[in-house]
Amino acid sequence: MIGIIDYGAGNLFSLKNALDFLKLENNVISSAEEIKAADRLILPGVGAFPDAMGMLDRSGLTETIIEEALKKPLLGICLGMQMLFEYGYEFEKVGGLGLIPGEVNRIAAPGLKIPHMGWSDVKCENACPLSEGIREGDMFYYVHSYKAVTDKRFVSLYSEYGEYIPGLVFRGNVYGTQFHPEKSGEIGLKILRNFAEL
Repeated sequence: MIGIIDYGAGNLFSLKNALDFLKLENNVISSAEEIKAADRLILPGVGAFPDAMGMLDRSGLTETIIEEALKKPLLGICLGMQMLFEYGYEFEKVGGLGLIPGEVNRIAAPGLKIPHMGWSDVKCENACPLSEGIREGDMFYYVHSYKAVTDKRFVSLYSEYGEYIPGLVFRGNVYGTQFHPEKSGEIGLKILRNFAEL
């Protein structure tokens, strides 16, 4: 069962619809016990990094998520991906979950509109189980103003928007997509299928 973690800062509707469409067993969960019982975990997120981390901390689920990520697959989506890193610098320096080395900074793309919103093609950096079947040039849907800054060995797919934008990151059981797989059509559903098969 895939557990979609509800800590108050995630847009769960389209993600749950996508998993239901794929006939993948899933539940929206909000307790430590449910997180421990799930086979796989998805951490969604919308809004600002400090607000989301504050809500997650107040939910009391932070430590449980970190512990369970050592045992089972965890997928962070959009802001949920950014929260996987050590620090975020949106408005102020705030600690993240620290599951992937690196930090989150504002996109610096002179002459380009921020937020980066819409479809962008991806290029391959490193193979990982989540990117299996994805080819260079495949298009994914992004909505974000901040990007991960991390060693390229943790990047599977990236896009270019005035600079290098990690689109799919990974380390051990932990995966993150800056793009929205649930809003990226059939190729995005492929990412969710791959996650269900981990």
